[in-house]
Amino acid sequence: MSTLQTLDRGLRALEVVSQHPDGISVPELAAELDVHRAICYRIVSTLEEHLLVSRTEQGRIRLGAGAAVLGARFEPRLAEEARPILHGLANDLRATAFVSAAEGAECVAIMVAEPEDTVLTVGYRVGSRHPLTRGAAGVAILAARPERPDDPEPVREARRLGYSLTRGELQRGAVGLATAVHATDHTAGAGAVEYSVGVVAMDGLDTATAADAVRTAAHDLTHLLTP
Repeated sequence: MSTLQTLDRGLRALEVVSQHPDGISVPELAAELDVHRAICYRIVSTLEEHLLVSRTEQGRIRLGAGAAVLGARFEPRLAEEARPILHGLANDLRATAFVSAAEGAECVAIMVAEPEDTVLTVGYRVGSRHPLTRGAAGVAILAARPERPDDPEPVREARRLGYSLTRGELQRGAVGLATAVHATDHTAGAGAVEYSVGVVAMDGLDTATAADAVRTAAHDLTHLLTP
């Protein structure tokens, strides 16, 4: 039975990209696929339109949040087991809890849970996105990456503390706290997608208690995401 060459190249491109957690350049990917650079650019552009790959600030190609979405659909048990962790975090801290993933230079919320019996909560919806450099979720992901000379101070501070803490960056009066999930996502390729877990609430969040609870949630999520 013959195969569809373009589809085959796209799937092979995803496999190659998944093996490069720090990203791969288009020329390098073209060499891996043994295709002309112009063809490779078209493959990457198509995958990028479907959010299956994204570009880093340096233009390197890595898996996008769409790959994590497909993985979650393929294995719904993961989402089923992660949801109680997130709901427990939200109810314990009386704050909106979230899991976010990096997509290029942006941070995307892929799972959200709101606390029960709490009148005032911070609205944070699945699919919400913002720059990695703003908000606790993105800063936590940046802090988990190798240290760079140009890292901004909030990233350096998050790296020292083991969690990020931001105030009023995405919503006035809101306090966000997050930490990276140090795990290998077995649904989207080795080391391909970077996650963070955290909470956001209006002023009054007990940050010391929240930091312990978020770290525990990150530890529990690691076991779900690691083969």
